[in-house]
Amino acid sequence: MTNWDTIITTLERWKAAQEPAVTSIALQTKRDPWAVLVSTLISLRTKDAVTLARSKIFLEAAADPVALCAMPEERVAQLIYPAGFYRTKAANLKRIAAILVADYHNHVPDTLEQLLALPGVGRKTANLVLIEAFDKDGICVDVHVHRIANRTGWVATKDPDRTEEMLRRLLPRVYWKRINMLLVLYGQQVCRPVSPLCSSCILRQHCERRGVLRSR
Repeated sequence: MTNWDTIITTLERWKAAQEPAVTSIALQTKRDPWAVLVSTLISLRTKDAVTLARSKIFLEAAADPVALCAMPEERVAQLIYPAGFYRTKAANLKRIAAILVADYHNHVPDTLEQLLALPGVGRKTANLVLIEAFDKDGICVDVHVHRIANRTGWVATKDPDRTEEMLRRLLPRVYWKRINMLLVLYGQQVCRPVSPLCSSCILRQHCERRGVLRSR
């Protein structure tokens, strides 16, 4: 049986003062929903350093959906470059801003269903916005959470949506909001996709090392 209390406590002690980019933006903007949504969208397929830098620049130019609506799409793309798929993200951000102004009185909605209806917003993005902007329970499963949850043997799934479903069943609700931040940092620094640092892993006794062919 998975000892979630020990796992989360161990990760919390390891984390110290580190924060993923979206969490940093959320804290710096006093959890402004627009800032969190924008930074989360920029973060997709993008390194944290780029996400943090481009999110700050973008938000200085477009502090709310109304400001973004007045901005040409090409300018939006320039502001978020070199984030991955920056042109697609620019188009989605423009469409989202128009929807928020027209349908939500310039506010970001606070339900999973409403967020998922926005262009370019998947479950990962929607859950992270609910957690970081609205302090609502959710489990945000990105590539790191999906990989680590399967590598350790906590779940046995083939896609992030299924991993989220299983973690909702297995993980105590009190840890839902924390699991993403903790595993993202751990996945970036220790439990890497290729050649993870198993020799220095603080979760060794909780890990089955499924699929690990080479480690350090």
